[in-house]
Amino acid sequence: MSNGMEMSLLEPEERREIAFIWDMIPVEDKQGMTEEDVLLVLDAMDDFLEEEGLLHVDEESGEVEYEDGEVDETAQMAYVAQAAKAQGSALTMVQIQLIMDGEFQYGLQEGWYEE
Repeated sequence: MSNGMEMSLLEPEERREIAFIWDMIPVEDKQGMTEEDVLLVLDAMDDFLEEEGLLHVDEESGEVEYEDGEVDETAQMAYVAQAAKAQGSALTMVQIQLIMDGEFQYGLQEGWYEE
């Protein structure tokens, strides 16, 4: 994901989420990262939820529906790390955790999650 093509195809809400997460990551932890890495992690998080039965995509409309349920964060992080590696990303576990934490903070702000 070295070009910005996929980023340019995102909905405004998705761009806001990525910008929010990117801005939360300390400068020293952004070394070697791009906003496309944030997107990669978010996509892998959704892939994990889909495999766990907590996310469903309507085949016809493309609408995404999230189910309530417990997420094994350790398993999710391992899944995301493996997916990042498979994509050729050099993200560290710290960087992945920071992105996942940023997604949670954004979700709290948007009312998707409760603390």
